[in-house]
Amino acid sequence: MTLSRVDPQLVFAWQAAHSIARGSPPPVHDRGGFRVDTRSEKEVKRWVFPRPCDGLRAIARDVTAPRHYLKLCGSDEELRDALPARWELQPANHFMTAAVATLDTQPLPLPPGYRMELHHAGPVTRACVIAPDGDLAASGCAAETADAFIYDRIETAQDHRRKGLGVAVMTALATARKSVANPQLLVATADGHSLYANLGWTVLAPFAAATIPAT
Repeated sequence: MTLSRVDPQLVFAWQAAHSIARGSPPPVHDRGGFRVDTRSEKEVKRWVFPRPCDGLRAIARDVTAPRHYLKLCGSDEELRDALPARWELQPANHFMTAAVATLDTQPLPLPPGYRMELHHAGPVTRACVIAPDGDLAASGCAAETADAFIYDRIETAQDHRRKGLGVAVMTALATARKSVANPQLLVATADGHSLYANLGWTVLAPFAAATIPAT
């Protein structure tokens, strides 16, 4: 097994900015990982761990209810080995970073009839691409802290894919970045990974996740 090793401060910086982007409470240190008490309909709590540790195993033993999530900067195999059988792995993602100058912030031309809207709310920026019929064609958000600039929920509607809208959203969000010294971070799905790789992003580690299914 290849063990993944990511700087814990970088993982904490991502989670802190991610919480801001989603309006969640800030992360707190908990047994070698970072806990967010989300208390949403989907999720009661989440823990993000930079690496496998005894604290991860202890939480996995203690938690018996659904709507709790354990996430690890590591492979599915690493996470599975730390969990009792009641935990179920979720689709694997990728923890990624970009070079300082990877994203060009010059606005990209959109297909005819499409328009870009940017909305700012403190450290959070949301980009929306509106289709000619007024529907939301693509969107995403970004959040910046003193330690990181993160991208989140970059999505393109099924009927509007293969038109460069995802890249346009990323480029628009990058214009909000104030500090070029801060790392650019995101967690990509399997589908999104190719988009970010084409933009010059690199994988820091696989990002595994697990939860207890509702009965």
